[in-house]
Amino acid sequence: MALTPSTMIPLGTPMPEFQLPDPTGTLVNSSDYAGKPLLVMFICNHCPFVKHIAAGLADLAEEYMPAGLGIVAINSNDFVNYPEDSPEKMQEEVAARGYRFAYLVDEDQAVAKAFDAACTPDFFLFDGEGKLAYRGQFDDSRPGNNEPVNGKDLRAAVDKVLAGEKPADDQVPSIGCNIKWK
Repeated sequence: MALTPSTMIPLGTPMPEFQLPDPTGTLVNSSDYAGKPLLVMFICNHCPFVKHIAAGLADLAEEYMPAGLGIVAINSNDFVNYPEDSPEKMQEEVAARGYRFAYLVDEDQAVAKAFDAACTPDFFLFDGEGKLAYRGQFDDSRPGNNEPVNGKDLRAAVDKVLAGEKPADDQVPSIGCNIKWK
C-alpha cells in the first residue's frame, strides 16, 4: 500500500470543467452545479483508505447535500488493470454504501489530470464562485491508526463555505493510494 499525498494545488484555483458519465451512462456536467459549492472527491472501490472512510462519506452526503452542497465522486483508476474499479463494480459500491452523490467514470483520466488529483481519496471543495476553498484530508483517521472517522477537517471547511466564509489556509494533505494511471 503506497502512501501518496494530495498535490495541494493553490487555493483560489478555478474549478476545471468536466462532463463525465455515471456507470449507467448518465452524463453529469460541472455546470450542473454552477453557483453553488461543490465537493469533488476522487475515490475508487478498492483503495483501503477510501474503504476506511466510505461510511463517513455517505454520512457527509446525507448531512450536507440537503444543506446546499453539491457532491460528486470521480473514479479515475485504470479499471482494465484494476477490475474492482469497473463501472459495474461502482454501481455495486453505490448500492452497498448508500452513496447519494453521483459517482462518475473518468475512463480517459483527463479530469483527474485537469484537477491535478494524485490519490484516493483526494478532496477538492469549491465555493459558489467555483474557486478552490479546500484541498485536504477528510480527517486524521487512517487504516490502523485508531483515530475516529469523523470527517472533522472536511466538515469544518464545508461549514465555512456554506456560511459564505473562507476555510483556514492551513490544510493537511489527504493521504491515500496513488491513482492507478494507464
